[in-house]
Amino acid sequence: MARTESHHDLPLPDFPDPVKVLIVVAPYYKDIADDLVAGAKAMLDSAGASYEVVEMPGALEVPTAIRIADRQSNFDGYVALGCVIRGETTHYETVCNDSSRALQLLGLDGCCIGNGILTVENRKQAEVRADPSAMNKGGGAAAAALHLIALTRRWSRPRGGVGFHSDSIQIAGKGTGNA
Repeated sequence: MARTESHHDLPLPDFPDPVKVLIVVAPYYKDIADDLVAGAKAMLDSAGASYEVVEMPGALEVPTAIRIADRQSNFDGYVALGCVIRGETTHYETVCNDSSRALQLLGLDGCCIGNGILTVENRKQAEVRADPSAMNKGGGAAAAALHLIALTRRWSRPRGGVGFHSDSIQIAGKGTGNA
């Protein structure tokens, strides 16, 4: 059904300064993860962005890896990739909900994250969504991260020169000659 609908993709933003992105992937379903990464890399290459790829054991570890990288490195944005296929237990809901919620909270805290963690009913759905020549959800996640990076740069505040400076504040009676 989704293949018959038309969707609008925004053109990729232009970046006058270099962009560095971290792709964090959970390769639990290796072939699907490889397709997601291929799509993300192609999208980042087309925008002229540099990137690194790190692997995590599962989708639940992806947000934590992004948080660690955001605190300890200098990436402009992140692409979260993986796949969760519904099984016979409630573990599916836990992994889908918790990984998505954690990524959303990181985004609301200022991280530029494209979420490409697939949550599907079966392997066939995952294969179509991951395939770079089909739905290309890895590429879509990379594009989302690039758009968020562009927005962040567009609205960034100037560093320094604005606000109060400790050297310009004088305490009454000290250094004013009015004591």
